[in-house]
Amino acid sequence: MKADGGLPVGPGAVIVQGDDLRAWITGQRAGWDRLMPAQQYLLETLGIEPAAEDETLGPVRRSQDERWNTNLAAVRKFRDREGHVRVPRKAIETVDGVPYKIGAFLDNTRRHAGKLSAEQRAELAGLGFEWTVAGG
Repeated sequence: MKADGGLPVGPGAVIVQGDDLRAWITGQRAGWDRLMPAQQYLLETLGIEPAAEDETLGPVRRSQDERWNTNLAAVRKFRDREGHVRVPRKAIETVDGVPYKIGAFLDNTRRHAGKLSAEQRAELAGLGFEWTVAGG
């Protein structure tokens, strides 16, 4: 809910820890039948109801490409300011008012390097990303 007590009406209206609350609500409404009765009840107490049969809900989640690009933009912002991409695990970078956990993103990326495309590896290399951690 927004500070005024109302639910967010559009995408990006309320962002909590980098997640769009409106997208989360849309996901709950779209998957209503998969929720436990207690979860449905709690959502109803907040004024959230299941989607009507004739209601078309927009996209629920950002694509992996969108998440990659927004995290990369946050890493780029950090690099431009700090001059490097040796990012602490708990580092958070805010882009357009949205916080991104870039330390966790880079740590996870390093751990799953084998799953990256050649393009993704090249993008990180272009930022000066180091695949091994000094001292680790």
